[in-house]
Amino acid sequence: MLLAVILTTVLLTNCSNEKTYSPKPKGFNRIDLPDAKYKPLPSNYPYFFELSDYAIIRKDSSRIAEPYWIHIIYPQFNRAEVQITYKNLAANKNPQKMLSELINDSHTLASKHFQKADGAEESITRNAAGQFAWLLEIGGDVPSQLQFYTTDSTKNFLRGAIYFRTASENDSLAPVIDFIKKDVVHLLNTAKFKQPLNPQRGL
Repeated sequence: MLLAVILTTVLLTNCSNEKTYSPKPKGFNRIDLPDAKYKPLPSNYPYFFELSDYAIIRKDSSRIAEPYWIHIIYPQFNRAEVQITYKNLAANKNPQKMLSELINDSHTLASKHFQKADGAEESITRNAAGQFAWLLEIGGDVPSQLQFYTTDSTKNFLRGAIYFRTASENDSLAPVIDFIKKDVVHLLNTAKFKQPLNPQRGL
């Protein structure tokens, strides 16, 4: 957690007992990061990827949650979590239209953070399974520093975003953000889709 205490130190004491104080720059708690280790996602999902060995999976319990929506929780990192949503394109009557809408929605949701952002860096690639993958890193004190999605363009679409449930400034969280960014990149590189276990009805 960010240390908000500013320390002062007496620098000079002259013969008239006048004192001069100089504030030290604010500091941050040291964060000891573990070595990156990964484990496979359990098999009861229509998608697969490897996630951090230090994270746990919780089902999304929000009112709007759909099947296979999950939160990847990092309990040791200021309540950091990666929110994962999934859409079965093949269950829709017009998969390409649905895909276009999902991509547009992803960019729209990401752009909501730009007002407070210092900048943004976009990466577009194909992963080991040949799937299209998009990653956006957003700088500054924003609620979500990483947004991403991957798709096979015909049947499946998976989107994710990182959030910190804490009021800490992102400068103090920078080492953790970088750590989880590596996990997200690994997630995207290992992501692949399976046949949906329980196909959803068209939206």
